[in-house]
Amino acid sequence: MTGEGRLLGTRQLHKKELEFTLERVRLPNNIEVELEMVRHPGAAAVVPFVNEREILLIRQYRWAAGGWIYEIPAGKLRPGESPLHCAERELAEEIGQRAGKMDPLGSILTVPGFSDERIHLFLASELTAVPKAHEPDEMIEILQIPFREVLEMVSRGDLCDAKSMSALLRTVLHLGLGNLRAS
Repeated sequence: MTGEGRLLGTRQLHKKELEFTLERVRLPNNIEVELEMVRHPGAAAVVPFVNEREILLIRQYRWAAGGWIYEIPAGKLRPGESPLHCAERELAEEIGQRAGKMDPLGSILTVPGFSDERIHLFLASELTAVPKAHEPDEMIEILQIPFREVLEMVSRGDLCDAKSMSALLRTVLHLGLGNLRAS
């Protein structure tokens, strides 16, 4: 089946930082359906390397997740802000670092069944300290951990944040560390 769907109508249900809509669409198979959607401004996330073997990870309290989780620095795009600038801003605000080098790792769709949120991923290196500026709702602990250990945290299920896991996989592939074999 090829072709694109077509928006037939939208009703806004709620809007603050995110927009919740009810959308009537015609799918590529010509069927009309009504879909609940979350419209998101997009975000950026960063894997910050302190040196060749260690990264900075955050342990952050997330009410929706039921407590403390491990993740990489990330945040929503502000109106008109580029993904790169957002990544640089979040790196400074959340972990107090500026990157001398930022490598793009592509982007991911987080929950494409009901949201258009796209997170742009970056690898940061050549870090220098800058002042942190946590938001009032951010409870963050900064951890310096060997990259291999972070990958083990993913394997054990200790780190289960999808954006972080995606960025870590993209980092492995970007750095040519993937010794992936078909079995």
